[in-house]
This record gives sequence, structure tokens and C-alpha cells, in this order.
Amino acid sequence: MKKICIVTGTRAEYGLLKPMIKKMELNEEIDLSLIVTGMHLSPEFGNTYKCIDKDFSGRIYKVEMLLSSDTDIGISKSVGLGIISYADLLEKIRPDFLLVLGDRYEILSIAIVANILKIPIIHLHGGEKTEGAYDEAFRHCISKMSYLHFTSTEEYRQRVIQLGENPDRVFNVGAIGIENINHLDVISKEILEKKFKIEISTNFFVVVFHPTTLEKNSAENQIKELLGAIKKSKIDVIFIKANSDTNGRNINKILEEFVEKNPKKYKLFSSLTSEEYLSILKHSQGLIGNSSSGILETPSLKIGSLNIGDRQKGRIIADSTICCNSNENEIVNGIEKLKSLEFKKIIRKSKSPYGNGEVSDKIIEKILKIEKVDLKKEFYDLFLERNKHEG
Repeated sequence: MKKICIVTGTRAEYGLLKPMIKKMELNEEIDLSLIVTGMHLSPEFGNTYKCIDKDFSGRIYKVEMLLSSDTDIGISKSVGLGIISYADLLEKIRPDFLLVLGDRYEILSIAIVANILKIPIIHLHGGEKTEGAYDEAFRHCISKMSYLHFTSTEEYRQRVIQLGENPDRVFNVGAIGIENINHLDVISKEILEKKFKIEISTNFFVVVFHPTTLEKNSAENQIKELLGAIKKSKIDVIFIKANSDTNGRNINKILEEFVEKNPKKYKLFSSLTSEEYLSILKHSQGLIGNSSSGILETPSLKIGSLNIGDRQKGRIIADSTICCNSNENEIVNGIEKLKSLEFKKIIRKSKSPYGNGEVSDKIIEKILKIEKVDLKKEFYDLFLERNKHEG
């Protein structure tokens, strides 16, 4: 039996991991536990750990590491607090494998600890590019500390190999979020309207906007440009609050003030379950903002997305995604394009570059086949390998 521990620090990340957690929980060859941390434990972000408590009956360890400050200093101190807390916990749990997804600072800090404690790391969604956020560097750091890799496209697989990881331990399985979509029991429009006191009209969009963390003093200006475009476009909107990144709270405060002025037209939520979020997206006219779900998941939902600014810059995008700068006029034009009949035809024909969604079983199968782990990883040098073949 393999002892596996999965880490989750945000609502979005847990939504992606949920189908695999369910399958691992039921697998008799796996002893599964969860570490729940970051935004999950914050009332400000909806205490989303409660959803995990309902979903998962196994061992859950809660690690407080999120400070009330979302400045660069505050985030840096949260990383340090995480390292201290994770060290004691991982020494206690001592899993055979630690499974992590993505690129956030909560994941970076536990990856550092696991690496020092010689616990093999399984990394999902490595090799991707997000040039507007410090997550870009965190992701590649986590990849280098990891033993086994599951990427969402072949291009990303090749990038992990370019980092010096052996191809025998790097697998392209597709984006795990699409698995949720494939098995989604879509909540009806009527139920959603009643529960959230909204009207899902032909003028209804979802907006998720996070800070671009590698740009100084840009969050407030960018969100004001976006809100100006929303007013000008006269659309109805559900806003989902920003993550606990640098200046995320500034964005959320501005959103709260904006929604209060017109509560009939706009709604704001700290978080939604993955089923609620995907169902609302499915019924909407599109996703506006800079969330990764606008790149990874909306193509499979057959809705369009407007990706604003540089936060997701460098990711592979489908034809159903429009990109624009954080400029009011450009955003207005992007929204008009999303609403157009011509673009809706493009959306229907568009295919996701992130696979068919059958991901969890592939990952579990590969993990269970591991017989021996050698953490003394030799750097896989592409230059030397190329010379071997050419010679």
C-alpha cells in the first residue's frame, strides 16, 4: 500500500484535484491523507475547508500559514510560516509521496520541506508559463524538486524535460480540470438563480480577476479599467473574489464597493463549489478576467473567455479565448466580440489543447507502478543527449 498525501491551498486547486482525491480514497492500494492550508482556512475567503470536510472522510491535517497582510512582505512571511509548520507535520506523517498541483507559494513552501525531508514529490501541471506572476518561477522550482511529473500538454512535458528532468518520469496526461467537466451534473439555471438570487440572462458573464504579481502598483488600476469596461458594456456579472496574492485584498475591496452600488446587476462571491462554478460558467455567455480556468477549462465547456493582461501570458490557448490588454476600450471590444454570433460559431468549432479529461486513472496507474525511488536525480542534459544521437 502506498501512503500518499495531497496538498491543497485554494478553492480552485481543490476543485481540480477533487475527482482524483475521490478515486484515491476508494483505492485499496492507497492510504490517502490531505493537507489543507492557505485560503481554505480563512473566513475572508469563505472557510472552504468545510467543503473538504464534507467530501473527504479520511485524515485531514490543517496548516495555518496565511497572514492577514497581502503585501509582498506578508506573502514572504507566509511562505516562511508554511515551511516551519509543514516541517513538523511532514515529519509526523512521513508519506511515501507528496502530491501537489501548480505553482502557488503555499505549494512552494511545502515542496521545499518535502525535498529536504527526502519525501518524493509528484507534481501536476508543471512546464506551463504564466509570465505575469511570480507563480511562473515557483512552478519551475517545484518541478526541479519533484520526482514524478504529470503535464497538461506535450509542449509542457518537453519544457519539464528541458529543465533537466528524465523523460521516463514526465508524462503528458492532459488538464485534470477537464475531468470535472466530463462528469459534471450541470445544475439547472432555475436552481442557480434561486440559490444565488441572480438572473442568468443572455447578457450574463462571470468575472474572475487576480493581481498580476510581477507588476508593481498595477492591481488597482487594472481592476478599475475592467470595471469601467463592464459598466460601459452594460452586462450582468457574477464576480468571484481574487486569491490571496499580493494586492488581492485591494481588488476585493474595490469589487465590494462596485457591487454595492448596483446589487441587482452585479453579485460578488468569496467562493463557489467546483460544481456551482462550472454550472454557472456553462450557463453564462463567457468568462472575463485572468483566471487559468479561462484558458484550461472554458474550451471544454464550449463557452468563450476574455483573457486580460499578462497574468496568463505564455499559456497555450484555444480559438475560443480572446486576449487583450488591461485597457478599458480593449476590454469593451473583447466583450463585444464574445457576444457576437460570429465568435460563437468559432467557440462551437474550437477544440481544447488540454486533452480529453481522462486524467486521474492515468496518474493513479503510474504512481502504483512505482517500485523504487532514487532521489539522486541525474540532470537530463538535452544537449548531451542530442550529441549522442547525432554522433
